[in-house]
Amino acid sequence: MPFSPSVFASFRLDGEAALITGGGAGIGRAAALAFAEAGAAVTVTDIDGAAAEAVVAEIVDAGGQARAMTLDVADEAEIVRTVHEAAAEFGRLDVLVNNAGTAKRVPTVDLDTADWRRVLDINLTAAMVGSREAAKHMLPAGGGRIVNVASIMGLSGGGLYPNAAYHATKGALVNLTRALAAEWAPGGIRVNAVAPTFLKTKLTEKLREDPAMVAAIEARTPLGRFAEPDEVSPGILYLASRASAMVTGHTLAIDGGWLAI
Repeated sequence: MPFSPSVFASFRLDGEAALITGGGAGIGRAAALAFAEAGAAVTVTDIDGAAAEAVVAEIVDAGGQARAMTLDVADEAEIVRTVHEAAAEFGRLDVLVNNAGTAKRVPTVDLDTADWRRVLDINLTAAMVGSREAAKHMLPAGGGRIVNVASIMGLSGGGLYPNAAYHATKGALVNLTRALAAEWAPGGIRVNAVAPTFLKTKLTEKLREDPAMVAAIEARTPLGRFAEPDEVSPGILYLASRASAMVTGHTLAIDGGWLAI
């Protein structure tokens, strides 16, 4: 029996506008390309403006619509300005992906409070501020979708190395997702998250320089390997589209089976 065209159409974002933080590389870049292919006008933001511009060039060269903006998500005023400028540029804001993140892998007894606060600002506070500002456009419009990029470490304690600030903020992001989903559901905003496993991105470069650590991670992962960014972006697209119309407050693990054991 052939699939109904409506099934595939439910993943489309035609006529919609999306904003992605940390969109210059890794998961953010993959999500931006996926959204553009699905028909969305995409605002690609990154602290590295040149990287954001490069992703926009890829989208435009492929016939899509996008703009780049330099954004340091550790700066609240920059987030506020960026969200409202992006909404003004395309006349709407339907989807926000809170993807930008960082980590500080040190023993907790050596974790400087300033480093803790920086991870908190980037991984958690930025998602709250971005979501708050996006909701100011989505609620009057009757709804929207927010997708937070959490981590398997937001659903487990890790254990392979100390990374307390990252684990704590990603765990809080999972519960922020639930809280905002419950608060904004009456206004038509769905809020979900993805929880990826270890990926081949800049954030894991140092880890991947250690063969023993790579072996330990692969041995702990049932599918036996690191993920690629374009294995996470389809999950983000699902949560950002009508295909997930009855899903909110959920964290989708894309983890190669990590949380299954």
